[in-house]
Amino acid sequence: MRGAAIQTLVQLVYPPRCTLCGTLVGTDFGLCGPCWRDTPFISGLVCDICGTPLPGEPGSVAEKCDECLRIARPWSRGRAAMRYHENGRRLVLALKHGDRHDVVRPAAKWLARSAQPLLRSDTLIVPVPLHWTRMLSRRFNQSALLSQALARETGLSCCPDLLIRSKKTKPLVGMGVDARHEALLDAIQVHPRNLTGIAGRDILIVDDVMTSGATLSVATQACFSSAARDVCILTLARAAKDA
Repeated sequence: MRGAAIQTLVQLVYPPRCTLCGTLVGTDFGLCGPCWRDTPFISGLVCDICGTPLPGEPGSVAEKCDECLRIARPWSRGRAAMRYHENGRRLVLALKHGDRHDVVRPAAKWLARSAQPLLRSDTLIVPVPLHWTRMLSRRFNQSALLSQALARETGLSCCPDLLIRSKKTKPLVGMGVDARHEALLDAIQVHPRNLTGIAGRDILIVDDVMTSGATLSVATQACFSSAARDVCILTLARAAKDA
């Protein structure tokens, strides 16, 4: 009773607002009607490997997008909550560069919904790591925040430091697929103290955005090199062409 009263008081003093536009909304940590309508959430038929939306209706056979047919992915399945476009891009950039940690809680719900086909009872949730120099400048790892919130939402385990980024790489923006893979070669490993905890586990790697998939590929390979049983990937947004 006391907790509910305190929550009601907080809502009276700080009424819930839309995460994007700030308009008053009925529930905490959500979007108003217009912003929800204009946010490119992914649903329906998707690529089973990267989660990009596909034309057509879902069926019994898993489909792949043209990119995943062309490029060998080391992970088994993948999903994304939204397209990296318009409001989707705004939400990602607000979290990543705007210190908008209020995006994390609703994002965890969107991620949990998208991740349902990938989750098993023993899935271990793992974020894509940042190099320590990037952590110093940014002060937080947005993928770790998303991973921990997703773990709370699903009741699954999370290991924020399972992977480490041992090599500082140049910004990947503007690079082609081959150049991204070359820049990231041997950049991500399993932390030595976590080697025994990964063997035989199903791993779900979480990141904010998938563009070429190079970072997720390197992280996946690091998990398999340490005897992970299976690896899936999940991103808040997927950079993809219009279907």
